Amino acid sequence: MGLDKTVASAAEAVADIPAGATLAVGGFGLCGIPGTLIDALWQRGVGGLRVVSNNCGVDDWGLGLLLAAGRISRMTSSYVGENKEFARQYLSGELEVELVPQGTLAERLRAGGAGIPAFYTPAGTGTQVGEGGLPWRYTADGGVAVASPPKETREFGGRPYLLEEAITTDFALVRATVGDRHGNLVFRSSARNFNPLAAMAGRITVAEVDHLVEPGELDPDEVHLPGVFVQRVVRVTPGDPAAERRVERRTVRQEGAVR
Repeated sequence: MGLDKTVASAAEAVADIPAGATLAVGGFGLCGIPGTLIDALWQRGVGGLRVVSNNCGVDDWGLGLLLAAGRISRMTSSYVGENKEFARQYLSGELEVELVPQGTLAERLRAGGAGIPAFYTPAGTGTQVGEGGLPWRYTADGGVAVASPPKETREFGGRPYLLEEAITTDFALVRATVGDRHGNLVFRSSARNFNPLAAMAGRITVAEVDHLVEPGELDPDEVHLPGVFVQRVVRVTPGDPAAERRVERRTVRQEGAVR
């Protein structure tokens, strides 16, 4: 492949993701999600996916498409969000869910990309996050089939800390506003969120970009994620419905309302 990491289509970019693969997926809510790549993976029909992402989209968009089709077997997330199907599958025992404090999830992804196997954090000490017993999977009748194990603890400066393991995945799917053929990426505003972290954690990282530029066009100081973390780049087709930027919960002021 050389230094030109571009591929012709989203379908080609995800063609080798097998059933049962682990995926790190960027985005926060619906902001910055790699919708084109998710749609291409949904169309492939592979299942048993174990996904690490801040949340699981909504019922009819983003990762919610894969979830509704029964393609996701396990989620590692910080919250359920606006996805009722996510909650239903979790509570009925159809889906295994590891809920992780949001900052801890971010650092576990970053650590995985940086080659750090584990780290200590105060987040979750004195709770089931550290002591274990959080339901990962329920039984159909509401019992706990799989619970989280206790974490190793250690004191630093008289304060307890939990040992958290880093996360690495087989693949990562992310979205950037600009990328070059070498895989250097620039994210737009809040769409930066979990995207760089997810990209770092993937052994093979696929980035969809709104604008593809030639090497040298990006000022090095503008690059948010260097191409060393990215193996494939695909340009989003203008007007592609799968790349639509949806608003998770639209809130507007009523006409004539007092500010």
